[in-house]
Amino acid sequence: MIRSVLFWILVLVLKFYIYYSLAKVFTNPMYKRIAITLGIIAFVATGTTLYTMFNGFSIDQPGWATNLLVGLTVTFLVCEVIITPFFLLDDLGAGFRWLYRTFTAAETDLVAQPRRQFLKKAGVLFTMLPFASFLYGITRGKYNFWVNKKQVFFENLPNAFDGFRILQISDVHAGSFDDHESVRSGIRLIQKQEADMIVFTGDLVNVYSSEIEPFLDDFKALSAPYGKHSILGNHDYSMYGNMFDGEEHRQRNIENIKAHHFTMGFNLLLNNSVKIEKDDASFRLVGVENWGRSKHFPKLGDLDMATANCEENAFTVLLSHDPTHWADKVLDYQNQIDLTLSGHTHGMQMGVDLSFFKWSPAKYVYPHWAGLYEELGRKLYVNRGFGFLGFAGRVGIFPEITVLELKKGSHSVQS
Repeated sequence: MIRSVLFWILVLVLKFYIYYSLAKVFTNPMYKRIAITLGIIAFVATGTTLYTMFNGFSIDQPGWATNLLVGLTVTFLVCEVIITPFFLLDDLGAGFRWLYRTFTAAETDLVAQPRRQFLKKAGVLFTMLPFASFLYGITRGKYNFWVNKKQVFFENLPNAFDGFRILQISDVHAGSFDDHESVRSGIRLIQKQEADMIVFTGDLVNVYSSEIEPFLDDFKALSAPYGKHSILGNHDYSMYGNMFDGEEHRQRNIENIKAHHFTMGFNLLLNNSVKIEKDDASFRLVGVENWGRSKHFPKLGDLDMATANCEENAFTVLLSHDPTHWADKVLDYQNQIDLTLSGHTHGMQMGVDLSFFKWSPAKYVYPHWAGLYEELGRKLYVNRGFGFLGFAGRVGIFPEITVLELKKGSHSVQS
């Protein structure tokens, strides 16, 4: 608690330094007013967020106002971190020059001031792009659903499934949504893909089963010839709420979440599998309960139980929410699991996600954080998530609807 308070005091001091310096950069009165206005917004957003945090702020159902406040707080914090080195370099340089003049009686460097103004203005210009990106991310980016189509090759894929299309969504986090119509447009986009199968890889809600209820009919309307299948994520075990009236209430919430999967027409796989048959061929779709490397996440996934009914040498697709399960358990599992579909990371909802370059802070937490990976002949796809959590925005890493086309043959994988 003390560390948290000291951290936020430091943040507020840094804010004062930045916006005081920013107001002095420009001589134009209009620019000064803009700098002062931004400073006021930053202090109000941060202060209000801190107040809600220390007075029972919860991630369960924050609402649009809290989403906006948290989004603005994160936006300003990130941009302040970017711009601070420019200001500090300028002021440190000014301090050294003052010391030099004081102790050497040298005359003022007439070029120093224009150079310093250039450095600070360069910092402002450099920060404008991320600032605009974050503003877009907390308003429209979080609902900028995109369809990512990818072919995945397997030498042992049954011929009948060559071209079979699996649509994956993950991490709905229904309690975070503040624009239901935008969410419904994303759900309709799922149906437009006309995939052979739809799978959902966990985290239906933030905490409470009621969060998904406004969208039950929308997800129920989705259809696919080979069915809709799902698993649970770490948030679906009701671990994070502070409003449960005892363990019985928490367990009832979990059961309600499971019941909602069936209401929406999803076949919820809880450490078991289902045979997918086409013509005279088949493959096994296996679903495990959550298993995460972190001590904070449930470790309920049981590969032995889930694959108990799998035929020997059967082509196998695994649904497992947390990609650390793939690295820690699936890769060296005794039975071949050809493709694992995961989510969980959200790509940390911010980063750079281009066809030729991919980066996010998520990579420093999760070695496999977004896209397609292959090791030891086994493949993993990590979906970037359909919803958002905590930070109510998406900057560069947009909500994803994945369509994986299974193809017969060999092909190298690039993550």
